[in-house]
Amino acid sequence: MTATQLGWIGLGSMGLGMSKNLQKYLSSSAAPPLIFTNRTLSRGDSLKALGGIPAESVGDVAKECDIIFSCVSNDAVLQQVANDIVASGNISGKIYVDCSTVHPDTSVAISKQLSEAGAEFVAAPVFGASLMAEAGKLIFVTAGPQTATSKIAPYLNGVMGRSVIEMGSDVSKSSLLKIAGNICVVSFMEVISEAHVFAEKTGLGSAILETMLGDMFGPVLESYSKRLTTGAYAPAPGGKAGFDVQLAIKDAKHALNCAKEANTRLEVSEVALRHMEKARTLVGDRPLDSSSMYGTIRTEAGLDFFTEHCKERDG
Repeated sequence: MTATQLGWIGLGSMGLGMSKNLQKYLSSSAAPPLIFTNRTLSRGDSLKALGGIPAESVGDVAKECDIIFSCVSNDAVLQQVANDIVASGNISGKIYVDCSTVHPDTSVAISKQLSEAGAEFVAAPVFGASLMAEAGKLIFVTAGPQTATSKIAPYLNGVMGRSVIEMGSDVSKSSLLKIAGNICVVSFMEVISEAHVFAEKTGLGSAILETMLGDMFGPVLESYSKRLTTGAYAPAPGGKAGFDVQLAIKDAKHALNCAKEANTRLEVSEVALRHMEKARTLVGDRPLDSSSMYGTIRTEAGLDFFTEHCKERDG
């Protein structure tokens, strides 16, 4: 029996960590090495060092692989990847697994496109930031044909992730759950940012607020607080955001669009989106994290966008 060949498309802050963990698993299992591609192929040098095999294009990956994973930045890129896979030749029997955060309608359209070409599509967005991707601790949300989800299961829990939430065969459902989770995350960041500005303006202080958040709400919300107090909300010039604000803006717009279609509102998300978009205009091309609404809220309260910690760090 021929061994299953896996492929990977997209080596951004999430995809690189995920693919490296997948390649480590394949190597330890004496399975064929991961074939990968990326718009900037040198981005995969660390994956190549682990035994991964670079390919020049999405089409090359699709031709060689039985199961193809991707993690890309937005719906348009995902659609182009799907087009390239379909155009690569006979894809009958292949499985395409996408881990990006996209609109549910995009997942449905791509599932139809792949199905008509004889392949199967699994929507598998993930919860967790880049550090969790590196650590193999992501939470996968999967939806698609059972014949496909069962075949990809060995590569998820315990390899790239710590758990899998199964959503059945309707690929729109996994995208919707991912969006619902993002609503929670962006809302947490908005209200924690507001609380920190409140603490600074009233003289309470951020340090004691962060202690309270950790003691009362646990390590997750404490970690969100630390994105503000450590200056991660506004990385140093030339640095890299943990989760880029442009991706967070895209995700928030998807959530608001879905809410509008369902005849409901996400008022905290609306405010958070406005604050993230304003942050982008306030600091130009400087890298910004999805938590950068904190800087906007600071300016609206008469404070500097950058905390003293940021200023000291940046010289």
